[in-house]
Amino acid sequence: MRTSSWMTPELETLQDSARRFYEAELVPHEERWSRQQVVDREVWFKAGAAGLLCPAISEDYGGAGGNFKHEMVLFSEQARMLCPGLGNALHSGIVAHYIENFASEAQKREWLPKMATGELVGGLAMTEPGTGSDLQSIRTTARRDGDDYVINGAKTYITNGSTANLVCLVLKTDPSQGARGISIVVVETDKVQGFRRGRTLAKVGLHSQDTAELFFDEMRVPRANLLGPEEGQGFRQLMKELSRERVITAAVALACMERAIDETLAFAADRKVFGQALISMQNTRFKLAECETKAVLARALVDQCVEKLTDGVLDGGTAAMAKWWVTEACGQVVDECVQLYGGAGYMLEYPIARLYQNVRIHRILAGTNEIMKELIARELEKRVR
Repeated sequence: MRTSSWMTPELETLQDSARRFYEAELVPHEERWSRQQVVDREVWFKAGAAGLLCPAISEDYGGAGGNFKHEMVLFSEQARMLCPGLGNALHSGIVAHYIENFASEAQKREWLPKMATGELVGGLAMTEPGTGSDLQSIRTTARRDGDDYVINGAKTYITNGSTANLVCLVLKTDPSQGARGISIVVVETDKVQGFRRGRTLAKVGLHSQDTAELFFDEMRVPRANLLGPEEGQGFRQLMKELSRERVITAAVALACMERAIDETLAFAADRKVFGQALISMQNTRFKLAECETKAVLARALVDQCVEKLTDGVLDGGTAAMAKWWVTEACGQVVDECVQLYGGAGYMLEYPIARLYQNVRIHRILAGTNEIMKELIARELEKRVR
């Protein structure tokens, strides 16, 4: 198995424990969960009991006290094993950090321990019908009414959407101020009225991971649930955390890329074409050589980002580079592998076909790859100004 430069014996032990949990608790149910478009609620409690939730959150708040490398081990191994239904990369890798980094002390002590046990499942509601990467155009609003916010709007494509009961909701507290009017309000969905879930959405891939619509109709949320000390901090908070999300996306894409190569190697060694093993043919060998080279390059870039993010020195431009390049390379590699399978590669009984379905979203989520290139170009522009 390929190993990152930052792996340690402790992290290898965590990787082994995670693999055994996924093999026992996720993989056997993946097909059923794909049909019902959501994992069983109890698996969140099992993951919490196994120590797989909130691994990088401080022990003071119920987490495991690890760092970003611990998260990378868990999220990468889950992706490699093709059991994406448990939306832990969002729950632990993103939402929990919004809470730890921006919430008040009382909020942290109320919410994070319950996230670590699985009692609370985290969601992040940014995307709206007609509004994706352009966050300044969101239309969900919150107006003050005494000690409450009254919230109206809708969100779509929300991961963990049909399950999440702790939602970081991105909205406008002052629509006249553009980005400066954006705030994040934390919604405890079991405690509010005016909140409803729409459809669990049918997707091209990631069928076992629930993705849903959310609606807010005069929903009242305590103003104390504002994330941060004052309104208007939401855009800044999002920008601070998006680099983490983009490195997670790159790491997951890398794991999928490596799984695709391994599956194809085994298939090509076993498959006979014109009386000889597929892997003995020059085209197969050259294609696999190209795929492996891309995977090695991708791992070097991801490893660099993991080290920098762990040390708190990762810049947004480098995170954007990793996100777009690795996800593009993943799409290319998986497509080449499907081609080497021939007709079998189009059959869902083979893992390569499920990988083909699942990886397409990586070039879209966490900001489209086109947006990533724009961010990089802006950094380049600064050099000549």
